[in-house]
Amino acid sequence: MSKDEIITVLGNIARLLELKGENPFKVRAYTNAARALETLSEPLEKLVGEDRLGTVDGLGKATSEKISALVREGRLDYYDHLADEFPPDILSLFELQGLGAKKIKVLWDSLQVHSITKLERACKSGKVAELPGFGEKTAANILQAIEHQKKHTGEFRIGDVAGLAESLLEDLRGHPRVTQARIAGSYRRKKEIVRDLDFIVSTRHPAEVSEFFTTHPLVESVLAKGATKSSVILKSGIQCDLRVVTGPEYPFALAYFTGSREHNVRIRSRALTRGWSLNEYRFSEAGGRELQEPLPEIHEENDIYRALGLEPVVPELREDRGEIEAAEAHNLPRLIECQNLRGTFHNHTTGSDGRATLEEMAAAAQELGMEYLGIADHSKSSFQAHGLDEKRLAAQVEKIRELSGESLHLFAGTECDILKDGSLDFSDDVLASLDYVVASVHSSFTLSETEMTDRIIRAISSPYVTMLGHLTGRLLLTREPYPVNVPAIIDAAADTGTIIELNANPRRLDMDWRWWPLAKEKGVRCSINPDAHSVAGLQDLIFGIGSARKGWLTKDDVINTRPLKQVLPFLAAKRDRKG
Repeated sequence: MSKDEIITVLGNIARLLELKGENPFKVRAYTNAARALETLSEPLEKLVGEDRLGTVDGLGKATSEKISALVREGRLDYYDHLADEFPPDILSLFELQGLGAKKIKVLWDSLQVHSITKLERACKSGKVAELPGFGEKTAANILQAIEHQKKHTGEFRIGDVAGLAESLLEDLRGHPRVTQARIAGSYRRKKEIVRDLDFIVSTRHPAEVSEFFTTHPLVESVLAKGATKSSVILKSGIQCDLRVVTGPEYPFALAYFTGSREHNVRIRSRALTRGWSLNEYRFSEAGGRELQEPLPEIHEENDIYRALGLEPVVPELREDRGEIEAAEAHNLPRLIECQNLRGTFHNHTTGSDGRATLEEMAAAAQELGMEYLGIADHSKSSFQAHGLDEKRLAAQVEKIRELSGESLHLFAGTECDILKDGSLDFSDDVLASLDYVVASVHSSFTLSETEMTDRIIRAISSPYVTMLGHLTGRLLLTREPYPVNVPAIIDAAADTGTIIELNANPRRLDMDWRWWPLAKEKGVRCSINPDAHSVAGLQDLIFGIGSARKGWLTKDDVINTRPLKQVLPFLAAKRDRKG
């Protein structure tokens, strides 16, 4: 059983124990164990094989033994017996926004509700509203959460499928009969939400490769199996399609299955003007049209664009949002790349709700080759996240100053709550003592669009707010963005010299990539931040890079591509301008 699967099992055990009304400390032990596995720095199998699992912080004797059993045997009697005490679909209720173990326990104990279908009926019948601690508003919110889930059924966050996708791709590339292999589709275009995964493979032995694909250990079920196309469902629930082509067909298939529908229509129309027909296999003469130019020789994907008089378009931009015109004018930007990042901001530690200490976060940043790291733990109004008050913040700043050195510069900051009226959670004197400030909304999401917009603009008008965090507050597939006038916020950021964050956490990816061309046009700078709550969270920067590339951003548009000496004046610019 993989580490991710074991983390899911531990989380399920914690939920089922809560439903049984078990001791909270026992429940917390499994929650802490799941978090401990998320932040492991060594392979889980190695720790189990060397009997060193018990040395990991957050793991006790009982949880270590159960994890070892899951690794070695792929199952756990304790979990199986616990799960047998409840209907198998009761865990699906935990997927609904705003519904936790306490409420699910009431629903189960009082109404024997154990599925989303039964819950929906109970809400509509009025039975849920009559339960203690619920009421009509809660029932209405549950119905809204159910509708939201229905709307997004079959959709997956890119961060949730990336590990499996890359693992399967690596195995395909390692097959002796495979010549070339890539993942195409919305995944390759780095869309924040994907519905399926398209694998394109070139080989002279299609049957053998198809057999390998459909019998892979990650596969849960086979939908179809053929010589040139197979479809499977992975254990994660996502559908994967394999397209098997010859070497000469490979560039065409890769381009065809990568571009959005709109992008591909533009490309095929362009081919027709030359008398060519373009499909997923080749260029050919278009019937009924005069051949304007000889059919071109194509050896790689970029040759298709060159043959059509275009500069090659990178996958992230293939959305028909101006890339064809820019490619024709040979005016496509040189987009930001992972290696351009020198550091990052908006990172949490155990000081608030992070799961790694300041020292551990600093060590991880150094290992990634960063020149600087910003620490921005929550402010005091985020009590649910154990936000820092003025005294604890001052102590943290002192510690940051002590740890900062030549090999890694540490910036002292805060993720300061924007309060309901647009004021900030700390006084100007406190904010002035910091190197930078990330201002974010964490409460009062139900304000009107005008109120929310005014609230944020008031906050970023402060000379001490360096950057605006996760602008719309969205949680992909979980919580819709709160109503806010994004163009007005971008204008205000341009006027005040405020940096806007691209929150790289794959649950957020906020500000949305569709708004970055406007922000770039207005001169607003970006900071790609992982919002890391663990050492592993720093790796989310890769998703931020993908989203930035979709937003047409270059390294000059992103402040944390600059070396330390250059980034210092950027952080101080807004305060200096006010002075």
